Amino acid sequence: MRFWRVVSKKVASVGRLSIKDSVLFLCDMQVKLRPIVFQFTNVVSNAARLLQASRLLGIPSIVTEQYPKGLGPTVPELGAADLTPHVKTSFSMMIEEVEKELQALGNPKQAILCGVEAHACIACTTFDLLEKGMEVHIVADAVSSRNQTERLFALSRLKQNGAYLTTTEAVMLQLVQDAKHPNFKEIQKLLAHPSPDTDLLNLFSTL
Repeated sequence: MRFWRVVSKKVASVGRLSIKDSVLFLCDMQVKLRPIVFQFTNVVSNAARLLQASRLLGIPSIVTEQYPKGLGPTVPELGAADLTPHVKTSFSMMIEEVEKELQALGNPKQAILCGVEAHACIACTTFDLLEKGMEVHIVADAVSSRNQTERLFALSRLKQNGAYLTTTEAVMLQLVQDAKHPNFKEIQKLLAHPSPDTDLLNLFSTL
């Protein structure tokens, strides 16, 4: 008698974003950082569009501020005035209060990460999220540092560590996935104008 062995195959994750499993992280986009972070205005503009999209799609958002006594509040153009920021001194966003908020949200599996600075708070947050077992999607045109060198090597390192690099428009389209999605027309309005350029082409031409 011939016996057949059934071998189960584990399907590899391809980084497909899901509305029900995602949370938007908005890291330290504060007024005192405006003049010193490369492409700050355009980075915040892209993050603001993602915040608008997250509201349309019912995706929760978490905002942090790094030592606001020194760096000031979150910039108003982000459009996050209705969100209560978590104040921190650590570089990572994964402080106790944020951990509790994630638990209250049912421990979402995917983090969409925007903000500054790429080589400090974004990097440390990514490391903590990956070690927690979450999938991290870094929105490259909504993330920056004080200069392109730090931004370049931070994004390169984080990609090596297993984070996905993506863009503002890609995130929005991947979340809805279909023109028949009930919120597609509203998302389409956010896509009516191209995302502001944050000089990514010059950045990645060196990789």
